[in-house]
Amino acid sequence: MGQNEKDEINSLVSRLLADYDGGKHIDATDVFNKPDRNEIIGIINDLFFIVYPGYFKDHSYKIYNPKNSIAVKIEDVFYHLNKQIMLALDFCKLRGSMTEEERRNESYHICHAFFEKLPAIRECVETDLLATLDGDPAASSYEEIILAYPGLIAITTYRLAHELYLLNVPVIPRLMTEYAHSRTGIDIHPGATIGRNFFIDHGTGIVVGETSVIGDNVKIYQGVTIGALSTRGGQKLSGKKRHPTIEDNVVIYAGASILGGDTVIGRNSVIGGNTFITSSVPADTRVSIKNPEMEYRSAGEKPVKKEIEQSDEWFYII
Repeated sequence: MGQNEKDEINSLVSRLLADYDGGKHIDATDVFNKPDRNEIIGIINDLFFIVYPGYFKDHSYKIYNPKNSIAVKIEDVFYHLNKQIMLALDFCKLRGSMTEEERRNESYHICHAFFEKLPAIRECVETDLLATLDGDPAASSYEEIILAYPGLIAITTYRLAHELYLLNVPVIPRLMTEYAHSRTGIDIHPGATIGRNFFIDHGTGIVVGETSVIGDNVKIYQGVTIGALSTRGGQKLSGKKRHPTIEDNVVIYAGASILGGDTVIGRNSVIGGNTFITSSVPADTRVSIKNPEMEYRSAGEKPVKKEIEQSDEWFYII
């Protein structure tokens, strides 16, 4: 490389470094005082080791007694999560400015409260596992679901992140659910409220917004959106109910969109595929799109239109 090229590169580097002092929100050169995304991902994987003991191997420890290995893992996860929470507290609007000692004490109490919740989280996850086996005839065993099903991965990650969200931990819950989103294609905001026996089938393309409320025994198929009608208000809408309420025992088929904070889907209802709902649906209602027509054409013949058959029991609301 000639001297001219070296001078040009040095000039480019200097200009870019000077640009970092421009006060932009995207500038954060102090990498050691912020949560580490890769460490959060490691904590998620370790929490799965704790939630599903015996299903995920830990190659870090050579301990023959499984419970001893889990005990070591619990202490290790507590240490690392505590550290990441302490770093994240700098970004908490609710707590304001905190001293290092205050952040250390607060992060410990949050981490302790989270670990106390793990038995209750595991109890909910157990109901999700049972609902998945009961709802999917293609599932051959609990082992297959735990190790392979993206829906259970997303739900489990959400349940862990949701507890941290309830403890007002900034940044980390969203990092957790977005990691699950990247792995599964299922986007569940950690602020959503979801009941027991939650079953996601296939899952790709599902979106569940922050203020969604989902009851018990709900089944959702791929491509479903439980979202807001509009976000044009931006931050003015923060903290307001923007997403629907789905009551108990509801089934939502593929491609359905249910939008709006005032929208309530009544218990025991069935929402058909590709429907678009922006107002409440009474309990015990079946919703579908009006019968479409399909066109069949053989070579050299005129097209023949056939109406797609639907059961008479469906109530057409759209």
